[in-house]
Amino acid sequence: MTNSLLQKMNRRLEYIKPSAIRAFDEKVSKVSGMLKLTLGEPDFDTPEHVKAAGMKAIENNLTHYAPSNGTADLKKAAAEFMNRHYHLNYTPEETIITVGATESLFTVFASIINEGDEILVPTPTFPLYFSDIEVCGGKPVYLDTSENNFILTPEKLDEAFKAHPKAKAIVLNYPSNPTGVTYSREQVQAIADNLKQRDVFVISDEIYAQITFDQPHTSIAEFIPEQTILVSGVSKSHAMTGWRIGTLQAPLAIIRELSKVHQFTVTAAATMNMAAAEEAFTKGFDDGAKMREEYQKRRDYLEKALTDLGFSYAKPTGAFYLFMKIPEDMEQDSFKFCYDLADKVKLAVIAGASFGPGGEGYVRLSYAASMADLHEAVNRLLQYKKMISK
Repeated sequence: MTNSLLQKMNRRLEYIKPSAIRAFDEKVSKVSGMLKLTLGEPDFDTPEHVKAAGMKAIENNLTHYAPSNGTADLKKAAAEFMNRHYHLNYTPEETIITVGATESLFTVFASIINEGDEILVPTPTFPLYFSDIEVCGGKPVYLDTSENNFILTPEKLDEAFKAHPKAKAIVLNYPSNPTGVTYSREQVQAIADNLKQRDVFVISDEIYAQITFDQPHTSIAEFIPEQTILVSGVSKSHAMTGWRIGTLQAPLAIIRELSKVHQFTVTAAATMNMAAAEEAFTKGFDDGAKMREEYQKRRDYLEKALTDLGFSYAKPTGAFYLFMKIPEDMEQDSFKFCYDLADKVKLAVIAGASFGPGGEGYVRLSYAASMADLHEAVNRLLQYKKMISK
């Protein structure tokens, strides 16, 4: 009976594989003494004032259903936070509160994709996009940016739309997971000017916007709000990954359509978690700055230490990742390299091939970890280098 029922499952699932990142992390987590620099999660605790707001909400019995798109106070706070930080003009009505940015993304893809629609995805990038697009019936079109230091250019866009003139949307992710690369204001403007000429959705995942080091973040929604569907949230900015609160913003007519999928997928985010997020947006306006300072210290340390070990990388200007090129005298298959590194010196990083075309030959190291752990990671890399050179 089970086998016959399996044959009746959604056939698109045949092409969806479990997350290689999660699978590797789960495997190495079982090894005693493993130093993991794998998952993209802040190592800081949620700020005390935010936790207190969540606990107060429970004490005050804010444990019932909230409006599907989010509480009025949180939508207002989220819109004001985004507008103040990034020079936007969203209203609370143009905002949906989601169960994390991952739900935002699924809601968007499920809302816009018809069978066979092509969605442009610059790579290497967060692999969830690939699976979401495919399970919703679309076709991801990969735009390998590795030859241009992982930066999407207007010229690359011209080539992509010439080859795929019916592409319905493009997914942007900056600061980037996995590369740590982000865009200058001038680069965002150039991409916006190009996309403005095209009748396409611009799905911009800017969840790491609060973590930029050498320049302020510029949202593409500032330039082309009429096309942009903006994904963000409090997971990275306020170290609230487990609270599962994301934000989704777009023109009102688009939001009304997105809200249909959102409502019938999750009903609403958790009410007490929304109270905590409201506190984060209103009274934690600069919480992210304190964390960003520490991330920058870690980045600066790793840049020098890893260069000395023979690793190269595109300049990491945001998020908390280094996308390192594996030295030529080491195993170039990124999965084999990661398993060998974990086996020999108990250091876990993520294979670059997990992130799509352009990622092979690289590994992603997350420096959302203590400075002590990063020093130890460098020591283990040095140990590994000595072991394989014998």
